[in-house]
Amino acid sequence: MTQNLSSKAPALEGVLPILPTIFTERGEIDEPGMRRVLDYVVDSGATGIVFPGLASEYDMLEKDERLHLTARVGEWVDGRTDFVVGASAPSTADAAAYALAGARAGASAAMILTPHAMADDLAAMAAFFRDVHAEAGIDIMLQNAPAPMGIGLALDRVAALAREVPGIRYVKEEAPPSGQRITRLGELAGDALDAVFGGAGARYVIDELTRGARGTMPACEITELHVAMHRAFAGGDEARARDLFERTLPLLNMQAIFRWRLTKAVLRRRGLIASAYTRAKGPELDRYDRIELDALLARLADLLPFAAETAA
Repeated sequence: MTQNLSSKAPALEGVLPILPTIFTERGEIDEPGMRRVLDYVVDSGATGIVFPGLASEYDMLEKDERLHLTARVGEWVDGRTDFVVGASAPSTADAAAYALAGARAGASAAMILTPHAMADDLAAMAAFFRDVHAEAGIDIMLQNAPAPMGIGLALDRVAALAREVPGIRYVKEEAPPSGQRITRLGELAGDALDAVFGGAGARYVIDELTRGARGTMPACEITELHVAMHRAFAGGDEARARDLFERTLPLLNMQAIFRWRLTKAVLRRRGLIASAYTRAKGPELDRYDRIELDALLARLADLLPFAAETAA
């Protein structure tokens, strides 16, 4: 068992984007492409990086791929920012293996979805998180996502888990309405949690921050804008934060529909990756969607240096 150092780790905060898994046109993992995206996220001022999450197509990766890439991400981060490993899995053994791989790669926390199979058994879920924490020895971030990705666990049950499992220091609350739920979770959990984060692609980030979220964990294609937004809000310039939020919202609304494909289409237009290939199923961008995306990026060209450029 890994020694638990979580009591010494400073609390996470700020913008922690999800690193996507980049593939070649043949569906093979593109490590140089992933490294370029990771460096872009770090250089943009993100306070941390998360891999693999839902936005990483984690459920499309084989176990060996996840373990290998977790080690590689730890090497690439190299202490420059916080690393949160995604350790979601149906079984305790697999979740513990992923969390332990993250700990060995330098991760300070493991983000884990509430398991579907334990939705109606709080005692079993508490044992699941307790066992994973004991094996990996790093902090746990409970990811409470809505169905079908998660189970949208009731907040009184989330708070109960936080009280019963000392290793759970964080919650990423994504079930709607996320702002209200963040407020209520803070009331229910009290000092059992160090922080609650918002997600959902940062489409509700200002409301979440206003209600006490410590930060946000969005997709990564406009990291520098999310960092600027959070810094403005934290510095007391809510007007500037809201201006940036309103500028980015049309793109984030499109990302809510096309998810990984939108993120990768933007990263490709920004010159960071060669292919927007995804393994996950979902709607494809057609000719009109690509025209719309170009228009949305053109309107952000003063904020994103490469936004107006389209891929060949």
